Amino acid sequence: MRSVRHGGLDADVLVVGGGPVGLAAAIHARAAGLDVLVTDRRTGTLDKACGEGLFPGALCAVQALGADPPGHPLAGISYRAPGRHADHRFAAGPGRGVRRTALHEALWKRAADVGASFLHGRVTGLRQDATGVEAEVAPGGADGTGAHGVGVDGVGAGRAPVTLRAGWVLGCDGLHSTVRRLAGLDVGTGPRAARPASHRYGLRRHFQVQPWTDLVEVHWSPHAEAYVTPVGADTVGVALLGPRAVLGTGFDALLRAQFPELSARLATATDTGSLLGAGPLRQRSRRRSAGRVRLVGDASGYVDALTGEGVRVGLAQADAAVRHLDDADAYERAWRTATRDYRALTTGLLAWASSPARRAIVPAASRAPWLYGAVVERLAR
Repeated sequence: MRSVRHGGLDADVLVVGGGPVGLAAAIHARAAGLDVLVTDRRTGTLDKACGEGLFPGALCAVQALGADPPGHPLAGISYRAPGRHADHRFAAGPGRGVRRTALHEALWKRAADVGASFLHGRVTGLRQDATGVEAEVAPGGADGTGAHGVGVDGVGAGRAPVTLRAGWVLGCDGLHSTVRRLAGLDVGTGPRAARPASHRYGLRRHFQVQPWTDLVEVHWSPHAEAYVTPVGADTVGVALLGPRAVLGTGFDALLRAQFPELSARLATATDTGSLLGAGPLRQRSRRRSAGRVRLVGDASGYVDALTGEGVRVGLAQADAAVRHLDDADAYERAWRTATRDYRALTTGLLAWASSPARRAIVPAASRAPWLYGAVVERLAR
């Protein structure tokens, strides 16, 4: 391995993972006066299978970072089942449906504007001591949908691997985090790991059609959920969540069989772009810190996408990780505070959705709009 520079640190903070959470961490670190290097195995504008709804709190957090991605106003959430629905409009004003590519582009531009550097490569090893972390970075993998520049001596196809030394490493590399594994924080296959039968996955596709509502629609079927998010004047995103065996029937077949109302809405719409998948969604970590390594966002642990809080929670973690770089215990406390509502509400709803009482979710929300509204407002903060 060779070093990018001779002696000293290549960066105060090495952010592994160039998605929205990693870019937010980079922006916070630059605001704290730290040199930042962001590395990702992909280049360009990154996409992801997700619901793409920014609730009011998440939208405010993105704007506070200095980014304002385009999208479609979101006024609230609607839970729907055949013959019944429960709607609640956000009390604090609208959120925004934003294509993940648009969110990434806006945050990447902001991170570049404030002075973050970028490196195309995948981390294959970590070694740390009392003053820093050495990361082995090999040539990167698949590209995204665009072409962002590389701000340091690049590690692309045909380039030799490098060793980078940073004061701190932030693992923002998603559900299947390499940093989590290399730092020894992965739960793996031990007793705390989720059973394969309980694993849930997600699929997402976009349709060219004028949105018929300004609400995020969550359609409930006996075995899966469909999240419909307006993300533009002529585009909606549809994300399907459920067990692998159910999603394995295929996006179109599942839509027709379990979501007849939604299927009828989309019957004449044109699907655009690629079908993307994600999962298993349930991920756990032993701790959020190991020496000078911090896990942030989905890499630090993830319950499910049921409540749509991933971006808001991840952005809060990015802020906390930078504020508490030198205090692992303080970061752990801040992490628990930032994720408490998400973990409690999502775990409870997931337990309900996995039980024989699943069919009662929409009727219960319809019969108790005050309770449903209170939960939505809690998520929207």
